Order: sequence, then C-alpha cells, then structure tokens
Amino acid sequence: MGIRFDIARLAGAGSTWALKNVFGRPAGNFPGKIGLYADPMLIADLRERLGEGSIVIVGTNGKTTVSNLLADTLEADGKTVVCNRTGANLDSGIATALLRTKSADWGVLECDELWLAHVLPQLLPDYVVLLNLFRDQLDRSGEIDHVQASITQALQSSPQTTLIYNADDPLCQAVADAVENACIPFGIEQNLELEQNTVADASMCQQCDSILEYEWRQYGQLGSYRCPSCGFHRMRPAFAANDLISSAEGISLVVQHEGEQTRITTPFTGIYMAYNVLAVCTAAACAGTPIARVNDALLTFDPHNGRLQHYQIDGRNVLLNLAKNPTGFNQNLRIIMEEPGPKAVAFFINDKEADGHDVSWLWDIDFQELAQEDDLVAFAGGIRSHDMQVRLKYAGIDAQLVDDAVDFLAKAQAVSPNASFFLIANYTALPHVKEQLDKLSHLPEPAPASFTEAHTEADAVLDGQVKAQNTKLTIVHMYPELLNLYGDGGNVIVLEKRARARGIEVDVVRVEHGQKADLTTADIVFLGGGPDREQHLASIDLLAQTEDFRRYVEDDGVLLAICGGYQMLGREWLLGDEKVPGLGLANIVTKRAEGGSHNRLVGNIALNSPLASLPVIGYENHAGRTFLGDDCQAFGAVIGHHGKGNNDRDAADGVRFRNIVGTYLHGPLLAKNPEIADWLIERALERKAKKAGFPAQTLAPLDDSIERAANHFMCTMLNVHA
Repeated sequence: MGIRFDIARLAGAGSTWALKNVFGRPAGNFPGKIGLYADPMLIADLRERLGEGSIVIVGTNGKTTVSNLLADTLEADGKTVVCNRTGANLDSGIATALLRTKSADWGVLECDELWLAHVLPQLLPDYVVLLNLFRDQLDRSGEIDHVQASITQALQSSPQTTLIYNADDPLCQAVADAVENACIPFGIEQNLELEQNTVADASMCQQCDSILEYEWRQYGQLGSYRCPSCGFHRMRPAFAANDLISSAEGISLVVQHEGEQTRITTPFTGIYMAYNVLAVCTAAACAGTPIARVNDALLTFDPHNGRLQHYQIDGRNVLLNLAKNPTGFNQNLRIIMEEPGPKAVAFFINDKEADGHDVSWLWDIDFQELAQEDDLVAFAGGIRSHDMQVRLKYAGIDAQLVDDAVDFLAKAQAVSPNASFFLIANYTALPHVKEQLDKLSHLPEPAPASFTEAHTEADAVLDGQVKAQNTKLTIVHMYPELLNLYGDGGNVIVLEKRARARGIEVDVVRVEHGQKADLTTADIVFLGGGPDREQHLASIDLLAQTEDFRRYVEDDGVLLAICGGYQMLGREWLLGDEKVPGLGLANIVTKRAEGGSHNRLVGNIALNSPLASLPVIGYENHAGRTFLGDDCQAFGAVIGHHGKGNNDRDAADGVRFRNIVGTYLHGPLLAKNPEIADWLIERALERKAKKAGFPAQTLAPLDDSIERAANHFMCTMLNVHA
C-alpha cells in the first residue's frame, strides 16, 4: 500500500458521501470504480481488513439471496460481516463494499462469473461457492463452456481457495474436476420426482460428449447423473439434503454432514430455494458456524432487494421476484402455480445491457403450464412487453400490456379483485417495479377495464375461423434436446399454433439423438442451432441421413434452419477452428472470421425479404461467415444500420433455395414475423395438395395485431421501415 491506495480510499469515501447526500443515490459501484482507477490493486490492499477470511458467491441464479442469507447466518453467530448486499457484483461493487468497512471478521461477497478471474487473484478468498450454471445473457456471456473456462481460470489463480460447489449440476462438477483446488460438494440426496421442464442446459457429458444418463433429475440439468461412456459422474455430497418437504408454506429439509443431522425450515417456496439454503449451510459450516444458525437467520430473513419479497397492499398478498433466464423463470412459474385461488401475474422484461439485448430465451420458458390454471390473468410490461405478449399468446394466454407496477395493480384489481398478485421482473426491470411497490400504501382507483379475461385455450388466442378439410401437417423437429440454443423451439410452437388455428391438424415429431427421421411423412422440417459440442453430435446423426434429406429437398420439402442448423445445410461449416462437412443441401459454405471465434456478429437485425411485406426482425449471434453460391438467393437484405447477416460484406442474411429457408435470425424468427411462418405452412400445403391432386388451400387470415405490434416496436427501435 502507498499513495495510490490513500488516493483510492479518499476518492471512494468522497464519492460515497456525494452519492448519498447530494444525489440521493445508493453507492453500489461508483466509489469502487473510482478507487480501482486510482489503485488497480485496491481489492488486494483491502483484503487485510477481513480478520478471519472471505467467501465469494458465484453462479447463474441465487447469488444475491445466498450472499445475504450467509451474511445473516454468520452475524447470528456473532461475527461481523461485510457484504455487497444489493448485488453489485463486479470488481467495483466488491471494492465499494470493502471500502465501507474498517474491519470485519468475514467478507461474504457476490461476484459475477466472468469477473471472478479479475477478483480472485487480488482477494485470494478462503472459499468460492459455485451455486449453478445455466444459460444466461448469451449475447454477453457466450455459451456456458466459456463461463466454465473463466471460473476455472479464476480458481487456478488462487490455488489455496477451496471450492464449495453444487454436485447435482454436471456443469459445476466439470469445473471441480478441472481444478486442483480443494473441493467440497453439496447436493440433494433424494429423488423429488418433479415434473421436468422442456429445456435443460446440459444433456451431454462434459468429458467425452456422450449423452448423460440420470438416476433422477430435480430441475434443469440438476440431478444424479453419470456418463455411460467415460464414467464422469456426480460426486457424493459432503453436505447432503434429505427428507425434503415442500409445500405452499415453505420448505423443510435435513442437512447431513459427517453423521450429524440438522433440520432447516424456511418460509420460502421453490426447490431452487432448497439448493440456496443447502449452499448457505455448507459455507457456514466451513466458516466455523453451526448449521443450526441458518434457522436463526431464516426467521428474520428479509433482504428487501426484490428477491422473493412479500408485500401486503390493501390486505392483498403481493410477491415480487427476479427471473432473468429460463431456469429461474420456470421455478417462478412453479411458485405461482402452488398458490391456491385466483392469481394475477405480470411479467416485466427489459433488454438493457445488464439483461442481455437478446430476448429469445423467453421461448425456452414453459409458460404453457400457466395456461392450465383456471383462474389466472396475465399482463406484460417492460421495454420488451410486446415480445412477452407474443410469447404468452403462443402459450395459450391472452396477456394485456401494462405501463408499470401501478398500472398492473389497478387493472388486475378491476378484472380479478380476489386474486393474489405476482410480479416477475428481469434484472434492470426489477428496481423500478420494487420502487413502486415500496411506495404504495394502497391500491389506486381501478382503471376502466378495456380488456377481457385471459383465455387458456391455445386455439382461442389465434381465432382461426376457416376449417381445413382433411388436412394434416407433420412437423419434424430435429434434435430439440441438442439444438435449441436461442429459443429455437419457439419456431415449432408458432408453426403448430398457426396451423391449428386454421383447423389444420398438426403432428409434431421430435427426433432425438440416435434416432432416424422418417422424412417420407414430413411436411415441414425444423433444424435449430446449438453449442459446438451439441451441434457436432447432431451433425454426425444428420450426415448419416444425407441422402434422405437430399431426396426431401428435391421433392420440394419445406425446411427451416436457424443459425448452426443453417450452417449445417451447406458444404462445410466450422466446429471451433476445424472445418466440418455439412449436408450439402444448399450451395453455401461457412468460413472462419478474421480474428477467429471471438470476432462475432451480435445484435438486433432487420431484413427486407421477398417472403414478407413487413421488415423481418430478429437477433444474430454467430462467429462464422457464410457465403452463398450463384444458384442460391439470400433470405433477405439487411436494412438500416444494425446487423450484418451472412458475413461482413454482403449486407444480406440467410439463404432461399427451393423450399429451404436458412437464416441467422433467431428470437425465435417466426414470433415477430408471422408472414414467414405462413409462407412455410403454405408451401407445405401446396406440396401436399400437388401430391394428392387437389387444388392448393388458401390460408385463412389470423389476427396478428400482437405480432405486428412487436414487429413495429423493434422497427421503431432500429429506425427501419417497410
């Protein structure tokens, strides 16, 4: 330490005072940011203020809840603790928290996964707690293996740090296997027999790329797993939860460690909360605090940070919670469905930098489960409220737009006066919603109701009027368990719902790894994109069926391929830096970008396409550069100043060849571009009619006002016009 540290300390203190007393704002990051500018080694200089040590909390979901509850537990044991309780989890937020204290027994510090490599070499913590790893903000964080590599690198820079990790998560287990740090696993030693969600984030072995086998699965990829090929497996937990009981009143579980058993009871619902509590028990015990102290902390645990925060407004139960990725959202839906009686739910979705600009992940959430609730009304708010409304429509839920939390409370009160209220918000939407709820002492006067109650029949929301006669479409969804990186399966949902709305019978056939597709009965084939490991495994199966696909395409079969699936249509594509043969169904080739795989084309994009009267809106996130042969046409021309498409120079995206459409646009593509969905359905019906000798069927129009509103919002944001 020296003059740079003194300057950093004084700058941090001054900025903290100014933020609080002049601007009336919390000092979450700025003092630490100023301090680190003055002294880049500030965190290392401050770590001596922690008398007994430090614990860093990382993971996709639950960091703020676990760090707050762990801090409360240590304080219940008489320890002094410094904690970045508001979730300011970059190096600047951690520096700010350390600047605020002159001394403490323990530091309990939440850290962003990708910033761990910056923090650990300076902080040199005693423990890192790794909670879970799920897909989150793919446009910012990249694929999960990138996050894993960053965490591994961080732990290697601090070899004396002990890793406490969730052994039920194969992605966390892979990190533990990759480092030489001492490791302490925790997990649930009980098959909870839970209904599984549609999408899981890890189906493949982290060592040899085989498909994992599960003895049981809790949710997402969490469970008891083993690779049948190489033996990669879940380690037996050193801290294990048993006798877990879950109800609407909360969760109770027994924590076992070295022959001792401690019953923990929490008023919070959701199985993910059981994992959070188990992580706290493990970290507390490692810090020398009896596990029973967790019960003491839970009795008064109320961090007031918008995570599972309960309100009473005019005698009504109101729950606010954060959800920022598919797994977190699905767990919130389970909490909502456990509540008896009528329910009013609002989803607030933003797309700011901290949220990730890509909202395709909304299509990996099982909103269709809410459609089964008999007495539920739904609303959509936030910057991307239109996208949320479209997603709910195709889940069979008629959601109305709301301006903010106050607007939601008024409209929900008018249509469902006896309901319990739920407000679910993603990262940057949460603070404003919380601020409004904090200020409310009573509900405002109900606004005039200008909407109807939510429908729960999927066909009702699409209002099909004309019934097709003796018509059936078979949609073949290729490898959905491997190729669904950007909510790609949402395209199948849109095709199915729009066909059924016209009275067309639909059969969706899922072809999974190891299975062969029967393309002789297929009318539409869908091929999504996936991470490199999953995409390579899918390509092996696909190449074995090359001739079947070639005959299907030559017979004018309809095929939609997105991102990685689009690349695999061509003569060759890239697996990392390796050239891999493609199906050769279209005369296209994908090449390496200058600068390698880190030179990605990422962002919102708009096209003019001959297949649609409106601009085609989507999101691109790809490293490869695709080039078309002379016999292929682009799917569309890039318009405006956003997006690149196939490569850096052509200002075009995708390919059209016969009845093939390939594109880098996800979101998913068809959600905000219903004309493209209908073009695909029409081509499939024309093909069937031609084979049967009947005239082609004209599609009945649908009410696409919600989809068009979502399209118009993005066009306005991108400053493009039809």
